[in-house]
Amino acid sequence: MVYIAENGEVMSNHLEPKKTLDLLRLLCRGKNEPIIELCHEFNIETRDGRDMRKYSDLLQETIASIIDVTTDNALDSLFKAGGTTALKTNITGLDDFELICFVVVR
Repeated sequence: MVYIAENGEVMSNHLEPKKTLDLLRLLCRGKNEPIIELCHEFNIETRDGRDMRKYSDLLQETIASIIDVTTDNALDSLFKAGGTTALKTNITGLDDFELICFVVVR
């Protein structure tokens, strides 16, 4: 789970799921129904989901951030007691992931 801004900035990485869930909960507080106007805008923008290039590009950015953070953590583990994870990481790109769901926050 990664929270990435529209500009590609990672707001919270995959190692911070609680932070991501807390942010989503805060953003959704007091909203019990979908905001139809925003759903309509999203459908126009994406041609009812047929043009998801913008979100596919953000997904690529998200995967790149996961690879970067995982690599950094693996390198950090070289200098910590208890063994390393540097040789266990085998994430190379999009094919190593399965998109289960996404949330667009506006």
